Amino acid sequence: MPSARRLAAVVGCAVALALSGASDAAAASGPYVVVYRDTVADPLATTAQLEGTYGFNARFKYASALKGFAATLSDTQRTLLAADPVVAYVTTDKTVNASGLVPVASGETVPPGIRRVGAATLTQAHQAGNAAVAVIDSGVDLKNADLNSASGTNCVTTGTAAQDDNGHGTNVAGILAAKNTGSTLTGVAPGTKIYAVKVLNSRATGTLSQIICGIDWVTANAAALNITVANMSIAGGGSNDNNCGNTNNDAWHKAVCRSVAVGVTYVASAGNSKTSFASTIPAAYPEVLTTTAMSDTDGASGAKGAAPKCKSGEKDDSYGTYSNYAVSSTEISHTIAAPGTSVRGDKIGGGTGTYYGTSQAAPHVAGTVALCLGSGGATGPCSGLTPAQIVSKLRGDAATYATLSNGFTGDPLHPISGKYFGYLAAAGLY
Repeated sequence: MPSARRLAAVVGCAVALALSGASDAAAASGPYVVVYRDTVADPLATTAQLEGTYGFNARFKYASALKGFAATLSDTQRTLLAADPVVAYVTTDKTVNASGLVPVASGETVPPGIRRVGAATLTQAHQAGNAAVAVIDSGVDLKNADLNSASGTNCVTTGTAAQDDNGHGTNVAGILAAKNTGSTLTGVAPGTKIYAVKVLNSRATGTLSQIICGIDWVTANAAALNITVANMSIAGGGSNDNNCGNTNNDAWHKAVCRSVAVGVTYVASAGNSKTSFASTIPAAYPEVLTTTAMSDTDGASGAKGAAPKCKSGEKDDSYGTYSNYAVSSTEISHTIAAPGTSVRGDKIGGGTGTYYGTSQAAPHVAGTVALCLGSGGATGPCSGLTPAQIVSKLRGDAATYATLSNGFTGDPLHPISGKYFGYLAAAGLY
């Protein structure tokens, strides 16, 4: 990971994580993530051997998305491990923090954003996606009848169910896959199987090691559980080295790349700092489909809707003024847009809440990926494609569907100088 992170306040409920702490070089004894060299054949056996040699107990042992472990180490243990020939690098397990959620007024049974991307109308909706989606977040309300959810893994309190105790993950899951029952609201891909991967606690706070734990679980279980999509409405400080983290020792990036390699398409929120997401991870990683936010209040193009009630200064059919955006060609090549302002989603215990942020835009796109892979038992146009090809297809289809009349202020047909928000996701094509 980059050597130092700055805590950043984040608007809305897009959980933008800020990694904080001293530089790795100056770090004292404490929690660390140890990454092995790619040549290590049996990472679990290697970790067991190193535990005996150096006298530590690993909290997490990684073998799928990453080869290595997380543990609290003394200065001496850290120094010895860093010099061990099987170790590529040792990085500080920095704390991550998320801003609070901002609940606002309730909306419709089929929210405007769902209609805006073409996932449903007031009378019709898609069937469930054929594949499962991992929501890597604060967990999901596993008792919520509006969600077809199951516990994946809990990286906060290991050995327990991935039950949401914050609300953010449940909101994201509802936008993505709330059932089409008429009782609450309809998601982009209604009834799609959701696996809750809890990496944030009740305060929406976690650690780098917990995030890697979640990605490692997804990677290990993707084939057996048919998990082909992962949503990460999470953001932290960092950058892309165009080498899967191998150049700048970014364990998060390395883990995402390994997970993508087994066929999981990752969708990430761009972040809410109204700046280039080049300094935000995982948004900056070219392997993920990064989602910016726009505003829609009436479910239709034409900018005829009222101003969003949940945040002042926003306009119907316009980019979110809070949203991060792409600038360089590398960032532009994996950027897409979706509704993120005044978006309804499920909440813990039932009912709905409405929030704003790129966290809410991302599940619109994750649901769109699920539909493109196939729904209702029918094969979709993304079936058989690699994650990189899926990213390209969704962006290409969004561009093909876009016109001057159905777009939004800030898309490439209605550009804002120096800020690329991407074309609006087109779930209706699938």
